[in-house]
Amino acid sequence: MADLNRREWLLLGTATALNILHPAMAITPTQRPIRLSLNENPFGPSQLAVDAIKADLIGLSRYTGQELDVLTNAIAKHEGISPGHIVLGEILDTLGLYLSAHDGPGGEFIYSEPGYTALVDAVAPAGGVVIGVPLNDKLENDLPALAAKVNDKTRAVYLVNPHNPSGTVSDAVRFIDFVRELSRRTLVIVDEAYLEFAADCAQRTAAALVREGAQVAVFRTFSKIYGLKSLAIGYTLAPKPLAASLKRSGIGAFFGLNRLSLVAATASLNDAGYVASTRDKVATEREAWHTLFRERKVRFSNSVANFVFFDAGRPQQTIAAALAAQNIEIGRAQPPLDNWVRISIGLPEENVIARKAVAELLPPA
Repeated sequence: MADLNRREWLLLGTATALNILHPAMAITPTQRPIRLSLNENPFGPSQLAVDAIKADLIGLSRYTGQELDVLTNAIAKHEGISPGHIVLGEILDTLGLYLSAHDGPGGEFIYSEPGYTALVDAVAPAGGVVIGVPLNDKLENDLPALAAKVNDKTRAVYLVNPHNPSGTVSDAVRFIDFVRELSRRTLVIVDEAYLEFAADCAQRTAAALVREGAQVAVFRTFSKIYGLKSLAIGYTLAPKPLAASLKRSGIGAFFGLNRLSLVAATASLNDAGYVASTRDKVATEREAWHTLFRERKVRFSNSVANFVFFDAGRPQQTIAAALAAQNIEIGRAQPPLDNWVRISIGLPEENVIARKAVAELLPPA
């Protein structure tokens, strides 16, 4: 059995008590699945967002209206940017297809692999070509290698920072300088879905480059730290000509967005303490995982996101199957890193159970 500290024994005791007192709430390896696979925020959305949804339920029979402009203006204030740069929606796949189709087939899209592929997966129907670049030895975006792949066929470079699945971030100053320089050669799309989990996110965002007028687009989402995954709402900060062209194509229009998503997102931005509180909870749980890896001398990435990534010393499928037998769901395999495992941060009591199960699968220290 893995060594557990006093706090973890207490959390296991809490889970046991829930099993006895409230069976419907029980979280055990043999009952309700522990979902640590999709990098969701298990702590739930802001109460302001929940209240906003409840208050707006009476309007379900109505089309989306001013809610779109209200959220756009709230984002503009939050980002310090004009509304003309903002395109609403979870549009990564749509953006990939649009860019691939816009100038005809044959355009190349460069990204880090293994990596999140929503954007690059969408380019094939219009004849786009995907160019994968391996991560560096720290499991970060290999910036020089990415730049070396840019040529006159390049349509865009897609960077996820923090990266998924590794959770790593590039050096802040170096990354911003790199994106600025690369944007002189091609469009650079920076996916910052997990950036708010980093304590120094304000220094790491590429949003300032959009404000400067660089050929940079920054994607943000309310699906991760804001806990609104089921409402599927995000936004992209883009150069004004690109934003205007996307909108003319109907992307980010009112008929593609539901009003509950919009009001919940607006309320989330207005909850000043919510992000910091959630970030702190996730950081505490993430560090508990990293402590286990250090104690067991397991290689792991320096994740700043709401998931951990580690070398289990055996195929990911073997680990996933063993955990699934205990009703613990983890992230998919990430070839060519076949022995590496990604596990999302869950609730504290879920993480205790999962760490115990993982520890029993790891080689001894």
